[in-house]
Amino acid sequence: MPLTPPVTLRTATAADRELLVAVFGSTRMDELALTDWSDEQKDQFCRMQFAAQDSHYTQHYPTAEYSVIDLAGAPAGRLTVDRWQNEIRVMDIAILPEFRGRGIATYLLRALQDEAAASNRCISIHVERSNPALRLYQRLGFQTHEETGLHLLMQWHPADPPR
Repeated sequence: MPLTPPVTLRTATAADRELLVAVFGSTRMDELALTDWSDEQKDQFCRMQFAAQDSHYTQHYPTAEYSVIDLAGAPAGRLTVDRWQNEIRVMDIAILPEFRGRGIATYLLRALQDEAAASNRCISIHVERSNPALRLYQRLGFQTHEETGLHLLMQWHPADPPR
């Protein structure tokens, strides 16, 4: 399905917390479906995990940008990026299930590739080996740079083959 414009980013605020928790929870749905937990237990688990991730990001990535992805004015996901001298780190990109398959993540990652190419930086992202988005990153030219347990560190360099 082609991208439905316009895709925009806006800075996430404290008022977006419930949305961001919901986006985070949507990335854990398949995993949580395997449990016999109640909906309340699943919600509490996601809230705890989100808080832990948020705390880690805040502590270790103080210059990161936290954005809400909007599609035609509707919140569709989140994007967290930190920009360093030689690298753009995509810490998180997640699209709500009802917006997946519309090219939103592809559009945003290509925009980051354009930014990286213009500034001669690489892009990196950690991804779980079982994450379906791994195919997207590979399709966009990201290559495995390092393997650490369940995660891969993937990188894209401006000198990599055209996308």
